[in-house]
Amino acid sequence: MTHILIALALLVLAGLALTLKGGVIAILFITALLYLAYKRLSLLAYTVTFGVLLVAYSAIGEPAGLWKGFLWLLFAGLVLLNITPLRQSMLTRPFMKIYRRMLPAMSSTEREALEAGTVWWDGELFTGKPNWSKLLGAKAPKLTAEEQAFLDGPCEELCRMIDDFDITHRRGDMPQEVWDFLKRHGFFAMIIAKKYGGLEFSAYAHSCVLAKLSSRSAVVSSTVAVPNSLGPGELLQHYGTDEQKNYYLPRLASGEDIPCFALTGPRAGSDAASLPDSGIVCRGMWQGREIIGIKLNFSKRYITLAPVATVIGLAFRMFDPDRLLGSTTDIGITCALIPRETSGISIGRRHFPLNVPFQNGPIKGTDVFVPLDYIIGGPKMAGQGWRMLVEQLSVGRCISLPSSGTGGGKAAVFATGAYARIRRQFNMPVGKFEGVESVLAKMVGLTYTMDAARSVTAGAIDGGERPSVPSAMLKYHVTEMSRQIANDAMDIHGGKGICLGPRNYLGRGYQVVPVAITVEGANILTRSLIIFGQGAIRCHPFVLKEMEAARNPNRPQGVKDFDSALFGHIGFTLSNAVRSLVMAMTSARFTASPVDGPVARYYQHIVRFSASFAFAVDVAMLSLGGYLKKKENLSARLGDVLSCMYLASMVLKHYENQGRRPEDFPLVEWACRNLLYKAQEQLHGFLRNFPNRYLAGVMRLMIFPRGLQYSAPDDRLGRKLSELVLAPTDVRDRLCYPVYRRIEAGNALGLLQEVLEMADRAESLDKRLRVEGVKTGRITALDLPGQIDEGERVGLLSTEEAAWLRTYDRKVMELVNVDDFAPHELGTNGKPRPRSDVPTQEQAELFV
Repeated sequence: MTHILIALALLVLAGLALTLKGGVIAILFITALLYLAYKRLSLLAYTVTFGVLLVAYSAIGEPAGLWKGFLWLLFAGLVLLNITPLRQSMLTRPFMKIYRRMLPAMSSTEREALEAGTVWWDGELFTGKPNWSKLLGAKAPKLTAEEQAFLDGPCEELCRMIDDFDITHRRGDMPQEVWDFLKRHGFFAMIIAKKYGGLEFSAYAHSCVLAKLSSRSAVVSSTVAVPNSLGPGELLQHYGTDEQKNYYLPRLASGEDIPCFALTGPRAGSDAASLPDSGIVCRGMWQGREIIGIKLNFSKRYITLAPVATVIGLAFRMFDPDRLLGSTTDIGITCALIPRETSGISIGRRHFPLNVPFQNGPIKGTDVFVPLDYIIGGPKMAGQGWRMLVEQLSVGRCISLPSSGTGGGKAAVFATGAYARIRRQFNMPVGKFEGVESVLAKMVGLTYTMDAARSVTAGAIDGGERPSVPSAMLKYHVTEMSRQIANDAMDIHGGKGICLGPRNYLGRGYQVVPVAITVEGANILTRSLIIFGQGAIRCHPFVLKEMEAARNPNRPQGVKDFDSALFGHIGFTLSNAVRSLVMAMTSARFTASPVDGPVARYYQHIVRFSASFAFAVDVAMLSLGGYLKKKENLSARLGDVLSCMYLASMVLKHYENQGRRPEDFPLVEWACRNLLYKAQEQLHGFLRNFPNRYLAGVMRLMIFPRGLQYSAPDDRLGRKLSELVLAPTDVRDRLCYPVYRRIEAGNALGLLQEVLEMADRAESLDKRLRVEGVKTGRITALDLPGQIDEGERVGLLSTEEAAWLRTYDRKVMELVNVDDFAPHELGTNGKPRPRSDVPTQEQAELFV
């Protein structure tokens, strides 16, 4: 109906145009055609409207020229394109043959990864015209009463029990009472259904628990995250046999069994297509009788919880050389559950990941014989392992690392804001220096962005989505933002941050950041290969349809489907080119926004970037074909643009979910400005490095006709953000929820909050001492305790004020001070150890 009204309006314009002459009517004609493309009329509707306008244009009576001849020729071409049989024979079939040769090779693991999960908001961003109602209509994530009680009860109590320096320095492990508490209260069973004894929490609750624990201890949060992420519990619930579920899930829920999952190995890493670990189907003895089973040989490393695991989830490549199960010899990647005590398994040794001693280590297996029933899901699921993994990874990767990274970022902001207020240099808080202010603002803005992405995406999972591409975006960008926040927090704290000890609340969080960068797909690989590589095919409205049609063995149906997708794709590309140009020229000011107010501009900007991005993607894929897969830097930049749009959308949705509080708007403004500026810069970098310079020029004209218009957040906005966390504001509390902030000995975050709440009065009293005492010569002491004493004697402070200020100063100095140790207190146990860098005999012979 909308298209009909548009066409009628254009006919009226055409009638008016009959009174116009020369260039004016030509401009009007071109404008009308661009408007039709902007509004994405169908090919038939576009052809009819084009013809009517052309007749009106020609009726002016001007002499026929090359321009009019070209337009009539173009109209004739459009008419022919609407004749489907002719179009398919003359254009679709020949191009389909070329397209099939251009298609990049795709392994079975790549295909299964593409098919995993669902397409959600990421798909809308590929359209160039995202439907905001799909995002804004989604239900805001919310904890149930049971989940909130768990967060406020057992989770809070667990945080109280944790002594992170004792765990990381003295023990190298959690104390037994913490292990017991985790098992007793179901921390390992958040994703397990209640009928098996689990908690069956929502994805959002799961995320909040990890965020809270991460604000206290990376070791504890990692230990809790793994059983609730990709591993035996998740795989059993979705694919296990009833017998496997009934046996293992109650044991996993109670903590009687501790799971780990072994995928990564020293030769292939996590590249499942090159997995060297094998399982050979053969006959063997099992519990006194001969059966058909699997003989496993494997070497795994970096396996979290392996040293203490009682049941091992194992990924291996399964072969049946004697065809005992059927005609297939290479069955494929398979997942099985292997009890720890199974003969042939070597397990128990530990890795030591950057002084953060969560349980992590290698597992090896030599001629480990197990029954076929050990395959997760039973023998029928043999060869389905990679599909199982990537389907579940789309959920787990959205939660574990993003939640832990966000919790660590929240803790860093909570601590650094308070520390920058109470730590003084040159008689003013260090947080008031512009240099510190800008760094603190960046920490705040990035934390808001991380929290928005974490919570909104978790809410989407609870709504039934399994967002595979956003999971890669969150894994990469949240862990990178967490790394930036850790670096910035360390810069502001200076020496306080680098001296480890019971008083240090930053050091271990800083050390653990590279661990998050490397696991579940190293960040370089995730950025350069996965985000755009998977998103371009999975999320694009036409590319996957074209690929499937081109590979369809039913040729007539394949041609029909390819024709539909191809010409839809052409119209889509032309429309996005026009939309990109128009919105760039107008700064998207006339683009519809689903909301009013100042935040509406960011919705408009995202739509503009969506159109520019979609146009750039189509030009790149059409011109480079399968070669784009090898141009990793171009793919990475396009992935960054997609990610920035996604994260900005999450920020806007998060703002809506939290009630559009005006005091939160500076956070939204900083986050969106930062993300849109980065999107612009990545598109600019993409165009600068595009190999076809002619096409790069055309794209630049359509995307940046007025040059680069976006700028990073300015200093005034940064000052607003830093002020929000340099004082005990509601915004600070909302931003940093649910960090562990109880005021008690040993919890620096709670103690920092306590002195922050005292800071206003302390600064007022301190100013009185300086202005009325030190500057007038009535007070001569150099340090604050001496000034307080003299101020009380000369009457500048009352007895109560002096006592209060002394208490404040003691609390501050306890937080500012760092630890020191006697020489014998450092090291593992104070005893001399053999040198560990002396090569073994085997190593010496190897390198001779």
